[in-house]
Amino acid sequence: MRVLKFGGSSVASPESLEIVKEIIKEKQEKGPLAVVVSAVGGITQKLVNSTKLAEVGDQDYLKLVEEIEQKHISLCQTLLPVQEHSSIISKIKLLLNELEDILRGVSLIQELTPKTQDKIMSYGELLSSHIIAAYLKSSGLSIEWTDSRELIRTDNLFNRANVNFTYTNKAIEAHFSQGAAVKLLPGFIASNATGETTTLGRGGSDYTAAIVAAALNAEQLEIWSDVSGLMTADPRHVKSALAIKEIHYEEAMELSHFGAKVIYPPSIQPVLHKGIPILIKNTFDKNAQGTLVHDKLEVNDNLVQGISCIQNIALLSLSGSTMVGIPNFSHRLFGALAKAKVNVILITQASSEHSICVGIAADDVPLSLAAVEEEFFHELATYQLDPVQVEEELAIVALVGSSMKNQIGVSGTMFSRLSENGINIKAIAQGSSEKNISAVIHERQVKKALNSLHESFFTSDKKRLNLFIVGVGNVGKALLEQLETQKAFLSENRHLELEVVAVANSRKMYFDEEGLEIAKTDDLLESKGEKMELSAFIDKMQSLNLRNSVFIDNTANEVVAGHYKEVLQQSISVVTPNKIACTQSFSSYQELKKTALRYQAKYLFETNVGAGLPVINTLNDLIRSGDEVLKIEAVLSGSLNFIFNNYNKETSFLEVVKEAQVQGFTEPDPRIDLSGIDVKRKILILIRESGFKMELDEIEAVPFIPESCMNQPSVEKFLEELPKHEQVFLDKVEKAESEGKKLKYVATYNEGKAETGLRFVDKAHPFYNLEGKDNIVLFYTKRYQDQPLVIKGAGAGAAVTASGIFADIMRIANAH
Repeated sequence: MRVLKFGGSSVASPESLEIVKEIIKEKQEKGPLAVVVSAVGGITQKLVNSTKLAEVGDQDYLKLVEEIEQKHISLCQTLLPVQEHSSIISKIKLLLNELEDILRGVSLIQELTPKTQDKIMSYGELLSSHIIAAYLKSSGLSIEWTDSRELIRTDNLFNRANVNFTYTNKAIEAHFSQGAAVKLLPGFIASNATGETTTLGRGGSDYTAAIVAAALNAEQLEIWSDVSGLMTADPRHVKSALAIKEIHYEEAMELSHFGAKVIYPPSIQPVLHKGIPILIKNTFDKNAQGTLVHDKLEVNDNLVQGISCIQNIALLSLSGSTMVGIPNFSHRLFGALAKAKVNVILITQASSEHSICVGIAADDVPLSLAAVEEEFFHELATYQLDPVQVEEELAIVALVGSSMKNQIGVSGTMFSRLSENGINIKAIAQGSSEKNISAVIHERQVKKALNSLHESFFTSDKKRLNLFIVGVGNVGKALLEQLETQKAFLSENRHLELEVVAVANSRKMYFDEEGLEIAKTDDLLESKGEKMELSAFIDKMQSLNLRNSVFIDNTANEVVAGHYKEVLQQSISVVTPNKIACTQSFSSYQELKKTALRYQAKYLFETNVGAGLPVINTLNDLIRSGDEVLKIEAVLSGSLNFIFNNYNKETSFLEVVKEAQVQGFTEPDPRIDLSGIDVKRKILILIRESGFKMELDEIEAVPFIPESCMNQPSVEKFLEELPKHEQVFLDKVEKAESEGKKLKYVATYNEGKAETGLRFVDKAHPFYNLEGKDNIVLFYTKRYQDQPLVIKGAGAGAAVTASGIFADIMRIANAH
């Protein structure tokens, strides 16, 4: 004997019922069947809504009854031969007339008792089961409709009746000992000793099937729904969720208790005691393996079997110094909640016994608050207890797995992962069985939390970083090209997905939560982009609330840099070549670093100095390992080095500057490079990263461009002015040549003083042979006093800067 249960989605349409029929036919060939069916999808909610309307005298309940009738009559007309319409439609109309009469009575007296509510709710399963039985018979199956109310006996606790298993088991055994090979029963409904209709509560149809399976010692209980078994996480939130092939009863119960809606805890109990396996299958993908729930599992290598959550949760906290050491406080609290029929989902108590916190359904808050305040009226009135605290809009996220028991580091990994993504934990609980670890978080963080935890505990999943890019000019385009080129390699070899979720230029911005097609960035911005407003971009980034988010600023814009703190406070990492934020006041610089640390985000700016050269990262490693910087000498401007390496008597200074612009070595306004302000900022960053306090205006910059050039109102006017001072530049070149030296724009730091300016360097100096657009940094430290640590290489250009940004992104990926 096998017992099959089909949920509401499986019996919701003629097409789905066609599949159900084929499944039953296949299963019938292997032996007798008991088939339990739910109400047609959507009907149960219509019944609930109709009772609410009738209870307040709102005649719109009649519209819902009409909709229920139309749905079922339509099913009959579509599924059954014309000659069979009359008998089944008459039965349906009779049931619906009864339903309408009961609702009319509720409407007249405007009172709805639990007993009447059970009677009303029973019609969903009664209607569907009669239609399905008639349809299967018309298809040639030997099938018998059975009224569950005649088999399952309960007490008088309407809405959540308790089963009398002694009576029920005997009745089921007797009924199934004879008759048709396939017996079809409505789920959810039962009756008490006087024959009044009762219901089995949430998940009642699953429970009906389990009761029948246990009574008959069935070979297997099969639960058919619209999902392919239990999943490692809710696929609505975690698209990479995996089907669980097999799981222990207790693990399945834990998952279902914490929100996995495929199966409900009471459904497992009857078959658990008999050791009957449960197979959860997908009606719409019947060849999928599904999930087998049983107790014969071999050793499972997965620490965590699944990650689940319950939303719409509230925390109710009772605290006060008089609670310490007085045992009846807990008893009174839980007694008051039990008396009010409030289900406690989670409990946590401070080790000092100063507070008790319980998780309840948000809908139960008014009832719970009233019950607790009444129970502790005296203590609250005399200030022995603090006012009862309630926090709403919460959710519980739970890790479930038997293998977590005695395993070191699971909870640490869980909490660290949540912390890294800026998810604040309100309360923590771990069951004594050590099969679950639960954390209460804000409801808006559920999607991020589930995805973050899923990446951590299911290694077959790929890690994903979500990139929000502002600035798609030369550097931005080069970065996008590199991301596109490396995408397949990173996915295959590093199990890493770098998804560009948003891009923006000065005019437009475009978002795609799933990750946009990088090759179509320009087209997407132009055709689908909305007006770029930085505050709107940041608001949208924050509202998406995606895990492992990285904000990439490819601009040199001061306004964008001014938002870094706000971004970091959302636990969104920042990567940027923009030097402005790091070179504002020392207190601002420190505040950004502290903010990143506090909110578990990364603030990386390797490309602030030396483009793609690992200057800052190397310096950080020196400092972290206990070294101390004594002196810094550096050529930090790839554009200035290019200019002075290529300027000679045959080529004018203007031509070399323009060539540097064309090559992308200078800022859009080359005066930023030629003034030395860019170099001042770079050396300031190195000084600060070395652990020294300094402000930008404390660095002396010796100008070499005539003031009349620098004071021009525009870039165009500046370039027009340059040729007038050609002799100034020629004099410097000729002087250097006459002394056998070369011109280099050098930044230095030594004994608390820093300066930048043109220097004449001789052949013995490491700077002499610095070619093209290269940068070079010499670090003299306690470990490298006589022979400095040298970092040298290309220090300008879109491609190398983009590679430095890419490297920072990878550092963030590796840190998670």
